[in-house]
Amino acid sequence: MSTASRVATPIPTAHPATGAATSLLDAYAPGARFLATPRRTLLARGAALQVPHGAQPVDRRVADTLAEAADAGQQAPVVMGAIPFDHTEPAALSVPAALRTAPPLTSDPLIALPSPGADSPGWEIRPVPEPEVYAKGVASAVERMWRGEFSKVVLARTLELTSPAPLDVPAMLQRLARRDPSGYTFALPTGPGRTLIGASPELLVSRRGRQLVANPLAGSAPRSDDLAEDVRRAAALLESAKDLHEHAVVVDAVHQALAPYCTGMTVPPRPTLIRTATMWHLSTTVTGTLTDPDTSALTLACALHPTPAVCGTPTATARQVLTETEPFDRGYFTGMVGWGDASGDGEWVVTIRCAEAEERTLRLYAGAGVVAASEPEAETAETAAKFRTFLSAVGAEL
Repeated sequence: MSTASRVATPIPTAHPATGAATSLLDAYAPGARFLATPRRTLLARGAALQVPHGAQPVDRRVADTLAEAADAGQQAPVVMGAIPFDHTEPAALSVPAALRTAPPLTSDPLIALPSPGADSPGWEIRPVPEPEVYAKGVASAVERMWRGEFSKVVLARTLELTSPAPLDVPAMLQRLARRDPSGYTFALPTGPGRTLIGASPELLVSRRGRQLVANPLAGSAPRSDDLAEDVRRAAALLESAKDLHEHAVVVDAVHQALAPYCTGMTVPPRPTLIRTATMWHLSTTVTGTLTDPDTSALTLACALHPTPAVCGTPTATARQVLTETEPFDRGYFTGMVGWGDASGDGEWVVTIRCAEAEERTLRLYAGAGVVAASEPEAETAETAAKFRTFLSAVGAEL
């Protein structure tokens, strides 16, 4: 055979995204900030600047901190972190000293590899409040709604998990990210030795240039391991009058909050479904074009927060009801986590399906939207299903 007739065997090449996002996931260690969204993956270390607490609104303080970072010579500074449910309380936001970015986890073929198995270290689990007490709180709220005091409240409960060994937060993050790589997975420090970690399905709002997207979720049903039953539950959720009403209230509130900032908006007339590993959710994707290009993603997020999906309606009454009913401080639960840059672009996510980790203790949070048609047992079961996202990541069961 002549040299000219020889055919070279092509050398296989790796997918260009192979390892790009999962390398950031693998590099996470407690104290760092990790955030994976359907648009990008971020890993930050250190804090060049902390966003200070103060009387000014948090979006103004973030803008001032980003401007200070730019004046100090940092190119394209970004703020990352978490804001509590009560956003007048101190937030955990900073401009990283070092930031690595990559495409989304779903673009990385290595995300399909299995995560390390969850060891069961003999968790001690304490519900706060007890399920029976939570159900009574739901029943009381329903009774008040029938009296016309308010129309919806989101009531939450917690599980306090204690391990005999120190927590392995990076392993938890691996399992959360690999189980639902198309969602929003995060691990962020919120204080000395404390980490907020979770996998939220819900985008509060994102901004890219003058285009905004919000994706409110309200109305849920637990998944089933049986395919036929899982499909039945999804179909039933799409036809549930109670859940469709609950969802419509949230979508209307999002529309009303964002409309003043937009020259035009698109709000689909009916919701679709999204799924996580444990839940079905009614979902509506709201889009709009900003009137003022200087309106930041965080300004929009603050205008939306708290939506009826995490608080209730009317907002002031619902906040008072949940304060009276929930025997704990929500802290960062149902607040927001995300990132924003000096141009105003950013992504802010509703902080659900999450836990706070500290030494050997995890506090898990889950809530359910309570309306006049709610049944206490069903809402208690819904919160139990939502706990499964995190319980499976740590090898624990209720």
